[in-house]
Amino acid sequence: MKIHKIIRAIETNCVNITLHARKEAKDDSLRLDDIFFSTCHGEIIEDYPDDFPYPSCLIYGRSSSDDPVHSVWAYDSENEIAVLITVYRPDPERWTHWKERKDT
Repeated sequence: MKIHKIIRAIETNCVNITLHARKEAKDDSLRLDDIFFSTCHGEIIEDYPDDFPYPSCLIYGRSSSDDPVHSVWAYDSENEIAVLITVYRPDPERWTHWKERKDT
């Protein structure tokens, strides 16, 4: 997946946010502005091309206050809509440099 498509969808307000993502954002005290900022300045660290109904990816970025943020986005290419599946503050016990999963 190409991150520029998700960024374009954010910039043109073509975003759907799942209830799950809203709950996770609230639980981790993440505002939509922080999520969008981290996505637009982030990078894809995992790609899930076979996800259904749309391909998705895990994006690592930093909030405007420099906190690490992980967000999972799907992209509906037919309608050019990005879907925020979930978002969270990554656990340092589970991630190396916020980009690689640690062996468990």
